[in-house]
Amino acid sequence: MTCDLCHEDGGTLVLRLDDLRIVLVDDADHPGFCRVIWNAHVKEMTDLEPARMARFMGAVFAVEDALRTVLAPEKINLASLGNMTPHLHWHVIPRYATDAHYPNSIWGGRQRDEAVALRDTRRLKLPLLVEEVRSRLPAATG
Repeated sequence: MTCDLCHEDGGTLVLRLDDLRIVLVDDADHPGFCRVIWNAHVKEMTDLEPARMARFMGAVFAVEDALRTVLAPEKINLASLGNMTPHLHWHVIPRYATDAHYPNSIWGGRQRDEAVALRDTRRLKLPLLVEEVRSRLPAATG
């Protein structure tokens, strides 16, 4: 079995460090959806030694905080599934009561069509999000 996350960035690269990377996911319904991906192929958090585990989660929390600062979502969803791609990664997803899937997970059924203007307003803030993540991550995980 080949691992997509071992051979591809897994989204639009925001930042690559020696041990992890942050990407923006191309999801039209959820602008700002990020993944934090461990670069080496491991399947579970407990495959990491405690210091690396803390570094990885520090990156996840730095992305969460950047999303809250720039996009001001009503909620952040954190998910580490890996059933389809068993390579350690976390999804960091800004959520709004108006988004297409709320209150379900983004992988659940659509509940509504969100106004394009709302999504476009969030999408325009993505360059600010990228800068915010880059400014926070080294301090949060270094």
